[in-house]
Amino acid sequence: MRNYIFKRLGIGLLLLFCVSFLVFSMMYMMPGDPVTLMAGPLAKAENLEGLRHQYGLDRPLLVQYADWMKKMIFDGDFGISYKYRIDVAALLKKAIPISLKLTATTLIIAEAIAIPLGLMCAFKKDTLFERITVNTTLILTAIPSFWLAVFMMLIFAVKLKWFPLSGFESWKNYVLPVATGVTGGLAGTIRLTKSEALEVLREKYVTTAYAKGLDQKTVLTKHVLRNSLIVITVNLFMSFPWLISGYIIIEKIFGIPGMGSLLVNSIIYQDFNVVQAIIMIVTVLTIICNILSDVVLGILDPRIRISVTGGDK
Repeated sequence: MRNYIFKRLGIGLLLLFCVSFLVFSMMYMMPGDPVTLMAGPLAKAENLEGLRHQYGLDRPLLVQYADWMKKMIFDGDFGISYKYRIDVAALLKKAIPISLKLTATTLIIAEAIAIPLGLMCAFKKDTLFERITVNTTLILTAIPSFWLAVFMMLIFAVKLKWFPLSGFESWKNYVLPVATGVTGGLAGTIRLTKSEALEVLREKYVTTAYAKGLDQKTVLTKHVLRNSLIVITVNLFMSFPWLISGYIIIEKIFGIPGMGSLLVNSIIYQDFNVVQAIIMIVTVLTIICNILSDVVLGILDPRIRISVTGGDK
């Protein structure tokens, strides 16, 4: 298992290097100039050149990239924000906890709702309950998240005035963003849980459990849920980074100062260092979650561990 983990780490580092170079290059291929945005359209040419020299933007692209990677890896320095004129790390220190809190809350609530519904859909296959549940969640998933966010704002914040329109001062500010994320993420987990539960229900040990006289609740919790949780747990790890990415627009709509809002503002202002830092953090998180999902799957299911490692521990 150790060799497999090291192999995945190596692939992850290679992927991280490729993403970093691609993102760094694309930022400098974008039209416009961050220095002009900082100084304003009326700034003199000598002032613009002075700013470019100050921030090292007059050097060759590869030199800038090597310097950026060196500072990021060895010093944890993501550079200076062109817009806010402070360390990017200071901006991330404020934004990351907000995004993580929002994402974790959404993930926990979505799983708490979707897993029981998925199990019930498996037990009540081809019934009215199963068809209504699956089709309703699929329709909700098909609705764009920004449209759903605006709809919830209009109904629950503007018309009914149950929740604040924007901000993040209290728990009420998180209700509508979390509800938007939960609504959009239910269908996938419900379908996955249903599919895995149906596979388990076909196993001989479930038939044996029923033959022994065990009631449906015991079979559901002791046999079906326990074995279905293997894939569901892996799905949890995979969902986390994608949820963070998915909250980019939602955070902006609800005025929540997390990584999503910071990323959108930085792209508009061409704040290269902030954009690169956020994308790198999401990439690292995705790689870590991928590796953790493989490790957890190998621990929970020895068959997977043997197939990928050949019996190596």
